Amino acid sequence: MKATIVQCGLMWEDRDASLAHISSLLDAVSPGSGIVVLPEMFTTGFTMKPAPLAESMDGPTVKWMKERAADGGYALCGSVIIGEQDRFYNRLVFVTPEGDLSYYDKRHLHTMSGEHLVYSRGNKRIVIPYREFNFNLQVCYDLRFPVWSRNLGDTDVIIYSANWPAVRSSVWKALLVARAIENQCYVIGVNRVGVNPDGTSYTGDSAIIGPKGEILASPDPGTEGVVSALLSRETLDKYREDMPILPDADRFQLI
Repeated sequence: MKATIVQCGLMWEDRDASLAHISSLLDAVSPGSGIVVLPEMFTTGFTMKPAPLAESMDGPTVKWMKERAADGGYALCGSVIIGEQDRFYNRLVFVTPEGDLSYYDKRHLHTMSGEHLVYSRGNKRIVIPYREFNFNLQVCYDLRFPVWSRNLGDTDVIIYSANWPAVRSSVWKALLVARAIENQCYVIGVNRVGVNPDGTSYTGDSAIIGPKGEILASPDPGTEGVVSALLSRETLDKYREDMPILPDADRFQLI
């Protein structure tokens, strides 16, 4: 399966402009991509003002995702602000080209930015079977917590959709590789570029990483880019057979 990452700038708290911009980048996605991953809060940037920006699961952004997935023939994944029953969620939405929809609500909310004060945290670990792989859905700060990312024998690819600041880019890059190695799986980490109104800057450093920690594809840091890499079921199974470390892993209680 070909995986594609879209490293892009986001239009601050402007859904329509962000969708128009990302649509232009999706037009460059090569035919045959199996899955395309977008950054966290790709319609708004990482804002702590969800009330005027939140949408429902029947709203324009999810509708747009379904249309783009159907037109492109790929699964499309990215984080959106969703409002439900007077609560707001940082929700990673996963849409197949057939219109099947799954989602994961971010569990680890970033207390240093006050995310936990305005968003409700998720409490369910979500692994989505799609084609020949099982995708473990994660969002940004979740990357720092290896127990939550643990491959329980059901994960082939971990997706991290992020707005990870440039000041901590070395941590982002190191942990993406660590999660791939320790879980013997592919990792897709997609981060944004650009600068927020408060001066927070992002250099991207997005990457598709193989189960040995090898970088398979990565756009140039600090610039927008759309890159792809092949996820091989055969290669993954062979590596796990040759290096069977997962049966020796510690078992943790997640919740």
